[in-house]
Amino acid sequence: MNLGDHAVDDLRFIRSAMERAGAFTAVPGWGGVGMGVTALLAAFLAAVQPTPERWLAVWLVAALVAAGIGLCTTVRKARRLDVPLVRGAGRKFVLGLLPPIVVGALLTAALLGAGTAALVPAVWLLLYGTGIVAAGAFSVPAVPLQGLALLILGVAALLVPEAGDLLLGLGFGVVNLVFGLVIAVRHGG
Repeated sequence: MNLGDHAVDDLRFIRSAMERAGAFTAVPGWGGVGMGVTALLAAFLAAVQPTPERWLAVWLVAALVAAGIGLCTTVRKARRLDVPLVRGAGRKFVLGLLPPIVVGALLTAALLGAGTAALVPAVWLLLYGTGIVAAGAFSVPAVPLQGLALLILGVAALLVPEAGDLLLGLGFGVVNLVFGLVIAVRHGG
């Protein structure tokens, strides 16, 4: 190998290292698929619940299951890729995602307390989409696009609140499934 080829290889390595340092690549595609399947089941179960409390219980159980899937698959992928979770891009990813999730929980309690449960799906989709877009600024390109799809569904849920379970199923289910598959195929699991 001549000196010019060696220099080009060195530049490629440096560029690759800088890209990895700036992007959180441990977003779990297969975890997104699992989260999507969980949400699709929840959408069907929640839609037939007789009370808002039982509806909420279905979605809360689904959220806990999905969070467990997401956390476990993220940790596993981060270890496999040797990507830190609590510093660098991983820390930024979490700091982009976590605040909208917490705000969503607080607004859910407030909306249910005020008797306006019909707005909960819009709030969830809009805030989860916001968190995904914000966190996606530190991740692979598919992640902010996923957030944008969730935001669009959140707007639809504001305009057509009676379609809440359908839109939650599309957002948390189909969107997570599709983008999970894209991330799994294009970004190593």
